[in-house]
Amino acid sequence: MSEVIVEVKGKKYVVKTDRRYTETDEWALLENGRIRVGISDYAQKELKDIVSVELPEVGRVVRKGDELGIIDSIKASSSYYAPVSGRIVEVNEELSTTPELLNKDPYGAGWIIVIEPSNPKEYEELYTPEKYSEKIRSGKQH
Repeated sequence: MSEVIVEVKGKKYVVKTDRRYTETDEWALLENGRIRVGISDYAQKELKDIVSVELPEVGRVVRKGDELGIIDSIKASSSYYAPVSGRIVEVNEELSTTPELLNKDPYGAGWIIVIEPSNPKEYEELYTPEKYSEKIRSGKQH
C-alpha cells in the first residue's frame, strides 16, 4: 500500500494511493465490490484527540453526501458523510469503545463503515489521491 506525504506549513499528512477521497475528507476503498470508508489522516489531525464516534445503523440506505454521524474530539465536533450511495453493510463497532483508533490508524483499524454501493460509478467520481493532495496543499476546507 503506497502513500504520499503532503507537507503544509510544517505539518505532514499521509495520503494513501490505493483509495479515493471526498471534498469533506473521507476516504473510500473499493474491496470486492464494496466500499470501506474512513476519515483521512488530514481530517484526524485537524480534529486532534477523538473521543467519540456516532455510528450509523447497519442496513441504512444512504445517498452520496448524506451525513452518517458525528465525530467528537477535544477540539471540535465534525460530521462525516457518505462518499457513495448504497446500503451500509458493516460498521466498525470497535470505535464505540476505542474511538482513538481514528487517530492511531485512520487508514486501517480506524475504518468506520462498509457500503454496498448502488451506483459504483460514484466511486470513480471521487478525488484521486493526486487531486486530494492538491486540495490539502491549497488549504481549501469544506
